[in-house]
Amino acid sequence: MSDAAKPQRRFHFISGLPRAGTTLLAAILNQNPRFRAGMTSPVADIMGVVVAEASSKNDFAFDVTDAQRAAVLRGLVENFYSVDQGPEAIFDMSRLWCSRMGLLTALFPDVKVVACVRQLAWVLDSMERLVQKQPVSVSKVFRYDTNTTVYSRVEALTDPRGMVGFAYQATKEAFYSEYAHDHLLLLTYESLVSDPETSLRAVYRFLGEPWYEHDFNHIEYSADEFDARVGMAGLHTVRAKVEAVERPPVLPREVFGRFANEAFWADPKNNVHQVTIV
Repeated sequence: MSDAAKPQRRFHFISGLPRAGTTLLAAILNQNPRFRAGMTSPVADIMGVVVAEASSKNDFAFDVTDAQRAAVLRGLVENFYSVDQGPEAIFDMSRLWCSRMGLLTALFPDVKVVACVRQLAWVLDSMERLVQKQPVSVSKVFRYDTNTTVYSRVEALTDPRGMVGFAYQATKEAFYSEYAHDHLLLLTYESLVSDPETSLRAVYRFLGEPWYEHDFNHIEYSADEFDARVGMAGLHTVRAKVEAVERPPVLPREVFGRFANEAFWADPKNNVHQVTIV
């Protein structure tokens, strides 16, 4: 097939909260031979550096137009994935994307962002569970500080610049932004693990992609090398079967209760832009 006859490659974006199904979603989507999806990529971080260097931070940026900035940034996304010619649709994942809805729509006017969300108490509980599984190690997530408690770890995670706090605020910003109605879908972890086919069909409809029959009993995904580098084994490990697993929380009761009502997406009154919530 000639280049002119090939369908134009589409770029979709995955964002949202950690421990809320982003890696699981990518692992499922990656079963589709037309798709390319994986764990968090460096594209959003690289883009941030380019934006900064093309701003007034650089003395020579006065000679860079907005049109040139947009062309460079769009080209960054396109060229990053250009070495893999097979997939028709690319899914790039980063928790930064929810904080950059305006930028994404400027680069890709028809952009679609799927943000994975989960009850915040369970997000924090899942993180703490990973910590407790490795008592003889320490994680980059907590800046390799060995003098922490469950309470200080929760505070560090929920800080506005922390792993969970930033992602939560970014997702909230995207949800209330002017771009939300046409460009954002919230996929709840609870729906994804309890009814994966219905959830994925909704994602496909939102993306405008033709349905593919997924095998929800044989998923499996891991990024052991990355997880080892950050000192948190299992951070990106996905079980073979998609299913809801009930378990008691490991967080102290008062800590768990403190975050039990932070699911802003669960109140219909908050959905001012009629965002699709699955």
